[in-house]
Amino acid sequence: CPCGPVTAFVPWDGRRSGNPVRFHSVPAFAAATELPVDVPGRGTVLVDIGYGGTFYALLSAAQLGLDVCTAKTRELVAAASAVTEAVKKQFKPHHPESEDLAFLYGTILTDGKDAFSEEPTTNICVFADEQVDRCPTGSGVTARIALQYHKGLIQLNQTRAFRSSTTGSVFTGKAETRFGDHNAVIVEVSGEAYYTGTATFTVEEEDQLKYGFFFK
Repeated sequence: CPCGPVTAFVPWDGRRSGNPVRFHSVPAFAAATELPVDVPGRGTVLVDIGYGGTFYALLSAAQLGLDVCTAKTRELVAAASAVTEAVKKQFKPHHPESEDLAFLYGTILTDGKDAFSEEPTTNICVFADEQVDRCPTGSGVTARIALQYHKGLIQLNQTRAFRSSTTGSVFTGKAETRFGDHNAVIVEVSGEAYYTGTATFTVEEEDQLKYGFFFK
């Protein structure tokens, strides 16, 4: 991935793959917590900034007067996008290894249930050009776990369930091990995955660039 190597695990019964599939994240960490951000037209809110392969701003939808479980998606998207733009103007993330990764990718609105519980916590991830993820988001779950661990709300190897407010799909996540500085953790994210298509790549002998090329 652009953020680095991610190890995936897929069950195999000798005939076909199955579920759940899971992956181990790149080192994930909290970049900021309870950061005051002035969102034009919506007031000052407190956001957390978490890195789970990319940087996200995270906050409860209630701070914006919305319920992430019942509000219309277009309302959540508008609110999340306003937060993203405000954070971009007021906070510059830093990545310890690559400044190419030091940018805010989007905002995750949650139900505010960050403390460990057996019950799923719901969120919606609005990223890039106001795109909405159909799932709880792999890098988003990773960022949420990293923040919860940083705040002492979840312990290593405690599994938490995360639900998408748009489709109801569920991922689970847990912080498996600590990694290096920044109180970083490697997070395992698990969920269901299905084939949606296949692709075939062909190399022809006459192709002068068939083995690739370098830029000097």
